[in-house]
Amino acid sequence: MSSACDETIGVTPDGATWLASAGTYPRSTLALWEERPQAPVVLPCGSVFDIVSAPAMFGRLMLDRLWSEGPGSGPVAAFRGRTLLFAAPGTAQRLPSLLEWEEWSADGRRDGRAATVPPLLCHGTGDAVTVPALAPALEGASTRWMVAPDTRHPWLPGPEILLWAAVRAARSAVRISISPPQDQDAKVYDVTKRR
Repeated sequence: MSSACDETIGVTPDGATWLASAGTYPRSTLALWEERPQAPVVLPCGSVFDIVSAPAMFGRLMLDRLWSEGPGSGPVAAFRGRTLLFAAPGTAQRLPSLLEWEEWSADGRRDGRAATVPPLLCHGTGDAVTVPALAPALEGASTRWMVAPDTRHPWLPGPEILLWAAVRAARSAVRISISPPQDQDAKVYDVTKRR
């Protein structure tokens, strides 16, 4: 499967069926989409998929890592400045503790440069999210598919894979300096005005 990260595509009929299966009334959701394919819909998480919501740029870094170095991703959407990564059910419950453990182990590293993962919002059982419309969004839309669902049984990454992607993305975003850290208490003198 090739990366669909770089183009906005629409949801296939099989993908729409899969998405609608998350709701209480799948046929009503499909009927709504038949009538209004440009309508985003709110769907519950926890039974068919969980959602990991990352800040837009960090989510894009995670997505790039998943496609360039990993197994790829499941469906991914952009929604109001966030990247929504569709994940296997149960991920929302497990990922926060894995991230907490990773940050703890990162703080113990000798070089002192912990690669920090920004806060990820995990939506699982009891939560609901807005998913983009089935049809491709207009250029610049705040809600659109980055990787649209295209099958009735899409592969969804679990918590370990998303942890791996988050850590890799954080490490790639860290700027490494060969200079020692600045002494915050050091006195700084302006030497440009010397005679």
